[in-house]
Amino acid sequence: MYLASSVLFILGLKGLTSPEKARRGMNYAAFGMLLAIVGTLVQHEIVRYDWIIGGLILGSAIGIPIGLLVPMTAMPQRIAISHMFGALAATLVGVAHYYVHGATHGNMIALGFEVLFGSLTITGSFMAFAKLQELIPGRPMTYRGQNVVNIACFVAAVAIFIYLIIVPTSVHLFYAMIGLGLLIGVMMVLPIGGADMPVVVSLLNSYAGLAASATGFAIGNNVLIIAGALDGASGFLLSVLMSKAMNRSFANVLFGAFGAATVKSTKTAAGLTVHSISAEDAAMRLAYARSVIVVPGYGMAVAQAQHVVRELAELIEKKGGEVKYAIHPVAGRMPGHMNVLLAEANVPYDKLYDTEQSNPAFPRADVALVIGANDVVNPAAHDDPSSPIYGMPILDAEKAQSIIVLKRSMNPGFSGIENELFYNDKTSLLFGDAKSSLTKVVSEVKNL
Repeated sequence: MYLASSVLFILGLKGLTSPEKARRGMNYAAFGMLLAIVGTLVQHEIVRYDWIIGGLILGSAIGIPIGLLVPMTAMPQRIAISHMFGALAATLVGVAHYYVHGATHGNMIALGFEVLFGSLTITGSFMAFAKLQELIPGRPMTYRGQNVVNIACFVAAVAIFIYLIIVPTSVHLFYAMIGLGLLIGVMMVLPIGGADMPVVVSLLNSYAGLAASATGFAIGNNVLIIAGALDGASGFLLSVLMSKAMNRSFANVLFGAFGAATVKSTKTAAGLTVHSISAEDAAMRLAYARSVIVVPGYGMAVAQAQHVVRELAELIEKKGGEVKYAIHPVAGRMPGHMNVLLAEANVPYDKLYDTEQSNPAFPRADVALVIGANDVVNPAAHDDPSSPIYGMPILDAEKAQSIIVLKRSMNPGFSGIENELFYNDKTSLLFGDAKSSLTKVVSEVKNL
């Protein structure tokens, strides 16, 4: 069963490399997890099932509502909490194993790695959840000497880890290392801004996987070793790719305020005006456009407007226009956020284009329809060296013949900076909730 589940995990991960096979890949992985659980339940080492059955019932009672009821806009928070529980499970297994069996010099290598990475992932994931949920401020929270304190705590934790390998019977130091790990998790995420939280969540996923893999080595469980290694490696690679997509130093994201830029953009909206339009005006422009590029963002996710977007696209196509979707890799609050939402609305995969494919098409587009996106279309990434997003690859919506932006208000995006695109002479703003605004536009297009 463990061998079969390991193969299914690998097939599941492979399936996620293609949108057409992603759902099948998820089913493979889920069935692999079922086999892993059943395989564990029939092991001869189990002497009583009451706690296990209670855990299965409680876990299912919590997991099913979370999976069914949590909206897509809250998915990053849900993922962060899932990492927290996974890391908590790994850490508790490590503590229980040490409490009951103690540790040898060799076994402490896996055990110490397990509880150290597990404990910092517990609090780190909770802090990421709190920032995404806006329970605490999303801005970087820093103080003087923060890097020195963080590095000192990490060095102390590693020193204790090394000492425990030599003297594994030092119980108090074992628990002190866990305490330091919990503290490091908090201090690691506090100085990281909300805009970097998707990368942080992905990285914490990697840490949780490494902790699970170490748990497998500590207790001699092969499927944990394999699943944890897959999780750890894929999460790390995803974090690196996301940092590259944002043109951010991975070390800067990893260490928060360490090495962060000290300059801030001095550009403001003072003296600039926006051109507001009505749903009727937007409908007129879209109905007679030959080429429309839709740029979805977090605003579309919040309004759950993906179904209306698809309906509008079908109307434009019936009138002879062409509609494409330009997807930025970090649009929304997690990797693939926009892809998932549009797939839910049955938008064909072949109409979704990444940044490199989309940008050459913008100069030929009659209309760029920006739905709740902000930082991923901000020209400051090209022309403002003082901007915190300078150098980040963006979607070149400003090069379209005309731009329609749907926004609730003129509040800045997650990075907290102004977007000059909104004040461009070619840009018109349609204010309001994206779903209700587009519903009006659809109604007007039908009447034309």
